[in-house]
Amino acid sequence: MHNHDTYAAGPAPGAVAASTTATRYRYLILALITMVLALSSGDRAALSVAGSDMSKELGISSVEMGYLFSIFSWAYVIFLIPSGWLADRFGSKKSMALAICIWSAFTVCMGLVHYVGMIVPLLLALRFLLGVAEAPVGPASTRVIASWFPSAERGMAGAIFNSAQYISLAFFTPFMGWLCYAFGWQYVFIVMGIVGFGIATIWWKNYYLPVSHPKMNGEELDYLRKGDALVDLEAQASLPKEKRRSSLAEVGLLFKSRMLLGMFISQYCVSAVTWFYVTWFPIYLVKERGFDILQAGLVASIPALCGLIGAVSSGFFSDYLLRRTKSLSIARKTPIITGVLLSSTMMLCNYVDAQWLVIAVMSLAFFGKGFGNLGFSVVADTAPREMIGMTGGVFNALGNTAGIVTPVVIGYLLHSSGSFNSALIYVGAHGLLAAFSYLVIVGRIQRLQLSDLTGKPSHAQ
Repeated sequence: MHNHDTYAAGPAPGAVAASTTATRYRYLILALITMVLALSSGDRAALSVAGSDMSKELGISSVEMGYLFSIFSWAYVIFLIPSGWLADRFGSKKSMALAICIWSAFTVCMGLVHYVGMIVPLLLALRFLLGVAEAPVGPASTRVIASWFPSAERGMAGAIFNSAQYISLAFFTPFMGWLCYAFGWQYVFIVMGIVGFGIATIWWKNYYLPVSHPKMNGEELDYLRKGDALVDLEAQASLPKEKRRSSLAEVGLLFKSRMLLGMFISQYCVSAVTWFYVTWFPIYLVKERGFDILQAGLVASIPALCGLIGAVSSGFFSDYLLRRTKSLSIARKTPIITGVLLSSTMMLCNYVDAQWLVIAVMSLAFFGKGFGNLGFSVVADTAPREMIGMTGGVFNALGNTAGIVTPVVIGYLLHSSGSFNSALIYVGAHGLLAAFSYLVIVGRIQRLQLSDLTGKPSHAQ
């Protein structure tokens, strides 16, 4: 696919429907990566659910809790780019399976820290290791979307994949809240870790590349090929070393693209909003709005469900725009800009008192965040095919830098002011910056070629 703003690859998205023989195993693969991301989102958010009871029982201050939230992202960001390289080098199946098993073990360990001294340092170490182990999810999943979905379906695929974080908040948060309420905070971590080992087994037994799937037929494979799906993406690993891409030294090439740079900035802003929800939001409901932990777990699921609706609908809307306008830029930018502007409405919570109004405003903001979160689709659309895992790693790393900054800033704002008012303004302003980035910086959305960045011809075909 060359650098054209218009979409011209392959048959119309409805073409498969006309065939009675084509299989649809790509949807099973999409379900797998969505399930893995939902698990990883739940495990990283477990501390926010257990945090109130843990802090009371173990004597953890709000500033210490901010650092516990933040240190996950330090590790996540540091290891995202190496994990993108690993995903490009060893493939999605192996890197993802190993990651799930390792982070599930660390999650179980977090439920056992009260048996050991030096609670906060031990929690800091485990949260850091959790971030290291979860780093491969984004880069490996970006490769899966690029391999398994044609351009005309990547908006839908990326949006459903992104919806996993809302599925996690909508379903895992009440479940974890119930575990915490009924059995104690320790069981939030122990049970989630055990669930993880089960999901790792499901992944290993069911994931394949399109070209090696044992049950997918030729009609579906042909549909994917014609639609610009990179069905043999991992064949690159067999290239001679001098022709193989995805060297860690080539990360800097990605910053030569103004389009990618704008996408990176916007992802940071969207991630800042995300990290408020997965870290401080349940605590906000308890400390600022008077809910108990069981109520907070249930109430937090309402904005999450709205985010889920926004996330799924944006993908279908984006693909619809692509069919109507034939412009990838219009199709991707319209929902992203609309959504991030809506996410900034959370600042209005500072001006309402009724609990139901707070939840209504947060639900609108979270719907907007979901509607505007098409980042993985855009990376799958734009990354040089030789560096898809690497680009996904950089994109995710820079975005999740917000996970380092945001929880700590909120912790200090809460400590200094005693309320969440300034924190909501700080977080909500990120939606406005994300909209500016896509309106002004990104420009035309199109597939990058390595020759665009290096001036040399690309080896991959």
